Amino acid sequence: MFTAVSREPIAYAHPWDVPFEERIAALTAKSRRIAYFYGRPDTSTFRYRVFNMVEALEAAPDLDISASWFTWDDLWTAESFLDRADVLVLCRVSYEANVHRLITRARARGLPILFDIDDLIFDTDYTHLIVETLDQEMHEDKTWLHWFGLIGRVGATLRQCDGAIVTNQILAEKVRQFAPWIDARVVPNFLNRRQQRISCDIYNAKSNSGFARDGQVCAGYFSGTPTHNRDFAIVAQTLARLLGEYPQLTLRVVGFLEPKGALLKHKSRIEVFPLQDFLNLQRLIGQVEINIAPLQMNEFTNCKSELKYFEAAIAGTLTIATPTFTFERAIRDGETALLAPAQGWEAKIREAIGIVENTARYREMAEAAYRHVEDTYSWHRFGDAIEAAVFGRGAGGVGDQQVAAAAQ
Repeated sequence: MFTAVSREPIAYAHPWDVPFEERIAALTAKSRRIAYFYGRPDTSTFRYRVFNMVEALEAAPDLDISASWFTWDDLWTAESFLDRADVLVLCRVSYEANVHRLITRARARGLPILFDIDDLIFDTDYTHLIVETLDQEMHEDKTWLHWFGLIGRVGATLRQCDGAIVTNQILAEKVRQFAPWIDARVVPNFLNRRQQRISCDIYNAKSNSGFARDGQVCAGYFSGTPTHNRDFAIVAQTLARLLGEYPQLTLRVVGFLEPKGALLKHKSRIEVFPLQDFLNLQRLIGQVEINIAPLQMNEFTNCKSELKYFEAAIAGTLTIATPTFTFERAIRDGETALLAPAQGWEAKIREAIGIVENTARYREMAEAAYRHVEDTYSWHRFGDAIEAAVFGRGAGGVGDQQVAAAAQ
């Protein structure tokens, strides 16, 4: 692992713990105003699709757009933020009576209503695929009640909107197939200011130390939800075999996954961390040499974003990823990261270990990936893409085109 990255936790507090009055003031700061609505703030979808969007707009003063977010707790005063907004964006909101009332109020005020979605969880035709991909219990009624209910309710809200904002072109096409009257535009996921600042500090510490290491080679698996068993299974046997072959190899698992099976023979070389806040996650990613991002290849995973690549790259860590739609478009294989098809993981991990132990080669790839991510996924670079998606300026998908062009 890299010796220049601090082992001390980073002080953290949710940056979205902001009183309602301050959020209303932020909404009304400029002439064009976007009100985002999300159930309750969290470190996943809310952070990427609401908080980061608001922060990106704050970094683009020439656009004269202000934005803020509102939640279930603000519904009692919905009129106060709807009266001040020009556009309402509902982010991954499941249909219910309060949502119906919110939409009705927005319609009465003539507000365009957009739906932001980062996953293929709005069309019940994909329920079986989703349940299988996420390794849910397929022989219990409660599984199907939950997933059909969730997906159906998200889809019901989407269908009441005027447009959609998604994370990539595959997902945009799925929205158009589901609701042909809805124009789906792309704004990819990207970093936020605090996350990028901490990550750049980590990268600079590694670079200034000459990417000094302790002699071990650590592969990290960073799971944000408890639904990645099948994804990790793609590499579990390979990792167990390689841990037996390479005494310098260790494994770090962060999140909900519990190593089992053949991996338990090497449990003394496996460290497990609980789910992290988004700053300390960057610290743990930055400490390891290899970030592994295996995914099953199907329509559901092709709608996923490339965040596991850019969050590692900005901290100077090499990624190996499945060549899904977004990973393949974002990554230059062998230059900024490695792409591993299902049967190619062993070869790619071996290749990565060789790169790690060749410091000059590792530095070359880490620098290329860092520059690519800094140029493409920085928190202050997406104001124009958000404006185009929300207010309809320019061609749909401008954000996705921006990412694809940068990867060339």
